[in-house]
Order: sequence, then structure tokens, then C-alpha cells
Amino acid sequence: MKSRRSQLIVALIAAGCSVLLPLHSFAADSGDVRSHAEQSFDQLKQHTGQQDSSKAPSWLRHKVEDRNSYSGDHYLIGNGQGDMAKGPIICRRVSELSARTDLAKQIRILVKEHMVDRVRERTGREAEQDIELTREEIVQEYLQGVKIVDHQIDEDSKTCSVTAVMPKSQIQPKPAPDRLEPTPMVIR
Repeated sequence: MKSRRSQLIVALIAAGCSVLLPLHSFAADSGDVRSHAEQSFDQLKQHTGQQDSSKAPSWLRHKVEDRNSYSGDHYLIGNGQGDMAKGPIICRRVSELSARTDLAKQIRILVKEHMVDRVRERTGREAEQDIELTREEIVQEYLQGVKIVDHQIDEDSKTCSVTAVMPKSQIQPKPAPDRLEPTPMVIR
């Protein structure tokens, strides 16, 4: 009985070692992954820490020759701007989205307006009038053929700007709705 228990303990130790050895090699691999991730993070910090635009990556450099080759007769031109406070990569993404939105607004935009007129009368006091006006722009377009042609960084104002172009031939006419939406009536 005692030898059976000893054999069981030896078997458990052997099984434990066979499980732990692959984990050890996996830990070494995760260490390689960690060091690679740290190197990438350091490169990113160096990349975002650059203040001189001549050292900036190619996508941040000024491309005047590309921008001037697009005429307003054949292309829609959209401009966008972003804040450099969160770094050049996020600034680039925000300004590109803003430029695309500017393009979409030139194609089609839905403007909604909602006005509330309140008149309050209190006993013994003069009537008070309060007018609240809310305007909302809604842009929903599928854009095709959009090309970002210019990236600029303004170090003084800590902003970046982007110019996007889209051929006017890519604009799809949208059919008119079958029926107009009724305007809501306010009953007082």
C-alpha cells in the first residue's frame, strides 16, 4: 500500500513537471513578446515626441504639388482640422474624419430645426417669454474615391490640418422620397 502511494506521488510529480516545462518555455516566449512590445512603444514615443516637421513621417509632410493639381470644377475639396494635444497620429485621424465630413456636407446634408416658445405668467408679475432654438446637421453619405492630398502641422497653434478631394463623378444622385415627412404640430 505504501509503495502504491509512493508510485502515485512520483507519477503526480512527473505529471506536474511535464505540465510546467512547456509553461516555462511559453513564459520565455511571452518575455520576447514583452520586449518587442516595449521596443515598439519606445519607437512610438520617439515618433510622437518629434517636434521638427522635417523629421516627421511622410504622411505629415506638406504636399503642395498634389493639392494644387485638383480643381474645383472636377473635384469636391474638403478641409479638416485636429488638435495636436493627443499626438500626431490621433490628430491625423481626427482631421481626416473632419475633412471627409466636410466633403459629405457638400453633397447632401439634412438640417433639422426645433423651436420651443415658452411664455410664463405668474400671479402679479409680468409675463416672461423664453425661446429655445435647436439646429442639428445630419450627414450620412457613402463616399467613394476620396483621397487625402495634404497634411499640415501648425506648431504655433498646435493643430494639424488635412485636405481631402473626391471626384465629382463619384457623386450618386439620391432619389427624392416618395412622401415628405409631416412636420410635427404643437398644440397649445
